[in-house]
Amino acid sequence: MAIPAIQIARLGKYILSQTLKGNKHYPLVLMLEPLFQCNLRCKGCGKINQPASVLNQRLSFDECIAAVEECGAPIVSIPGGEPLLHPEIPAIVKELVRRKKFVYLCTNGILIPERINQFKPSPYLTFNIHLDGLEEVHDNIVCKQGVFQSAIRSIKLLKSKGFRVNTNTTLFGGQTPENAAAFFDYLTGLGVDGMTLSAAFSYEAAADQDSFLTREQSKKLFREIFRLGKGKKWDFSHSSFYLDFLAGNQDYSCSPWGNPCRSVHGWQRPCYLLEDGFVPTYKELMEQTDWDKYGVGNDPRCANCMVHCGFEPTSVADSVKRPIKGAMLALKGLNLK
Repeated sequence: MAIPAIQIARLGKYILSQTLKGNKHYPLVLMLEPLFQCNLRCKGCGKINQPASVLNQRLSFDECIAAVEECGAPIVSIPGGEPLLHPEIPAIVKELVRRKKFVYLCTNGILIPERINQFKPSPYLTFNIHLDGLEEVHDNIVCKQGVFQSAIRSIKLLKSKGFRVNTNTTLFGGQTPENAAAFFDYLTGLGVDGMTLSAAFSYEAAADQDSFLTREQSKKLFREIFRLGKGKKWDFSHSSFYLDFLAGNQDYSCSPWGNPCRSVHGWQRPCYLLEDGFVPTYKELMEQTDWDKYGVGNDPRCANCMVHCGFEPTSVADSVKRPIKGAMLALKGLNLK
């Protein structure tokens, strides 16, 4: 199951309680970014082009736990950089699991073999392996041969040890529906627990600016992929409402406060994808950010964004408010005509 039943129940209860309290700006997922350093230089990444002085910084164990408590989100995603380069990451994950936070540890998989024994399987821990396509596509995107096969070996190793494993896929220009469908077939055959997917966000600092998709290109690509997936057992780690959005059937606004980001710089304003400054506390982020400035139609940088960290919170909240619609989506599937 892509999303554990206990996580679905906890998240639904959390959203309902926030709604009843009249809270509009509440977090679902904390993007806890304990370092920017990475062992790859992916051409579509805008996170690693930092000066050496920043790449050598780390959030400490205490800073990570304090950020989680300050934010209060039920889910903690730990991206980077490469989190497995952080010497304290096993202790950080262990403490978050003890606190019954749902942890998604994002990694390219290279360091899994040497660090796997420092973690224990738990329904609260999911390893989220970065894979953007089959071997030729993925290795081209990460700018290094052999990374795809390394990730596959790590997935098999993690599954053999009883860990939950998701994959995290970003679709760039040049990806065909047929290749993407073959990729999802391959991952399903590996027995991954879920697959996360999104259109690439056009980071201004990314080395490759020619591979990003427009919104209409993204919708067309996802609709064609979903058509090819009809009747297949692809298990995406998303709400059906978000998948419906990717297919172009929903006109959601972004909820940039839904996935707040804490990095070595502080709390990133307004979201994980844009950098309009940093503030020292989560309270300042929420209370002093002009949220109406951002999103499609408000900020030109957001024009083509369909990334899950902004739109999944909107779609999840909608699914809680409209359970009948969710039941119809589950029964009939996406409208792909």
